[in-house]
Amino acid sequence: MKKELISDLFKKFEEACYDIDGLECWSGRELQNILGYKDWRNFLNIIQKASKACRNSGEAVEDHFVGVTKMVRIGSRTDRPIDDIALTRYACYLVAQNGDPAKPEIAFAQTYFAVQTRKQELIEQRLLDIARVNAREKLSKSEKNLSGIIYERGVDNRSFAIIRSKGDQALYGGRTTQFMKNKLGVPTSRPLADFLPTLMIKAKDFATELTSHNVIDKDLSGDQAISIEHIDNNKEVRKILLNRGVKPENLPPSEDVKKVQRRIDSTEKKILKDIKKDKK
Repeated sequence: MKKELISDLFKKFEEACYDIDGLECWSGRELQNILGYKDWRNFLNIIQKASKACRNSGEAVEDHFVGVTKMVRIGSRTDRPIDDIALTRYACYLVAQNGDPAKPEIAFAQTYFAVQTRKQELIEQRLLDIARVNAREKLSKSEKNLSGIIYERGVDNRSFAIIRSKGDQALYGGRTTQFMKNKLGVPTSRPLADFLPTLMIKAKDFATELTSHNVIDKDLSGDQAISIEHIDNNKEVRKILLNRGVKPENLPPSEDVKKVQRRIDSTEKKILKDIKKDKK
């Protein structure tokens, strides 16, 4: 997510916050607009899902979702009342969790309301963490999908491991997976991808997706044909990176993705604790 968008959304959420008896809240109507939902009825469905999640978590819904009426200006300078819902930070977090994760506004909101000390730099870092974890999960799914496709075409698990290793070697300019693990300090028992920067995780994923597509499209079968295809795809991805000034083997390692996931999970577990502290 671009810093310009993060700054813009950060400002909108900060300005939308208001105080009710010492508790920070957001208007459901304003949140609807910030999150890019045009229809109030559709957004109300998300709020209802969020209130159900609130109840399931053991929290009192009425403490976090409060029906209110607000006046809005319509034509000819006339005000009229409309229904609204005042949402606590926890309620907003649950709303974001039930929104469309493909929307950048939702992705931002999930982090904004999860971070108690709302500092832009903390939000930016958490968004980067989430992007890396999501990229790693996507690569795992892509590799599993490729494994299933080629298994039906005469390639067993051992051969798949060799094909995947040859792909790494092509992506890293002739350097083996083990060489890169040694260089980056990756434990022997752990996958190389767990310590790669997000860019390289996505590069591996793209090459893997290309192989899956072309194995079917070209009707490839057997270790040799599929191996050549996977090597070629990784070489092409490497060319793109090199053309953009990125040399894969020179990139530094990133933090263990499992540690990043634990940090994200820990932050979310603190939310309910923070809510209970706020109520005391």
